[in-house]
Amino acid sequence: MANFGDLLGGFLQSNMGESGQARMGSALQDLQSNLGGVLGGEGGAGGMLGTIMGMAKESLGNAAHNPTQAGGLGAVLGSFLGGGGDSIKGALTGGALAMLAGVAFKALTNAGQGQAGAALQAPFNTGNLPLGLKPAETPAEAQVMETKAQLILKGMINIAKSDGQVSVDEITRIAGKAESDGMGAEEQAWLMAELRQPLDLDAFVAEIPNQEIAAEVYAASLLAVEVDTQEERDYLRQLAEKTGLHPMVVQHIHQAMGVAL
Repeated sequence: MANFGDLLGGFLQSNMGESGQARMGSALQDLQSNLGGVLGGEGGAGGMLGTIMGMAKESLGNAAHNPTQAGGLGAVLGSFLGGGGDSIKGALTGGALAMLAGVAFKALTNAGQGQAGAALQAPFNTGNLPLGLKPAETPAEAQVMETKAQLILKGMINIAKSDGQVSVDEITRIAGKAESDGMGAEEQAWLMAELRQPLDLDAFVAEIPNQEIAAEVYAASLLAVEVDTQEERDYLRQLAEKTGLHPMVVQHIHQAMGVAL
């Protein structure tokens, strides 16, 4: 069975551009400003997220309170993205999954506490942090994390397909990078098959089990493309509608990641 956590790390390392880094940096700033106490109390929010946030704070001072510094925080992430090897890939996987879980946690909680409270039941009302912001402690939780990584990967690939099929040249480039990064044959085969499949949003949405993961998939989709075509904007709108994400949740995700609505 493919290791989707490692595959996600390798895919992010190979394919996330400057805009994705800046959006990830913006999200980390937002989490540092708004959830810093919670994250610090949970062992650094899954390890790598806490490490990246700590590095950013040390490098940029009070940048968490200055939105104009998002590019600088993105550059901190770039130091991870520019490296190589399993340690970088694993670190990036942990940091990315924790960041996405944090964005979803904040967006869903804030929406549930806001004017949409009557229409949306926030899934975090028990006070327990979701997986990603806390590490998996059982084999069942580890499997949930693997499934989440797989769905996030599918979401990033799907939005890339939204303005047409991924080109042969792009598939060849990703395949070559996957092989050079040492991905196993099973991981490479899954990735290539997914890249070649026609986009089927309804089938993908049927795989998403809850609002938490839907919000994480939506946030991850913003890392994969520039969101500068009408097809990409339409895809995001349909993804939100079909997964039942409340407009306030979508708004919070966009704000956290510094993406204009």
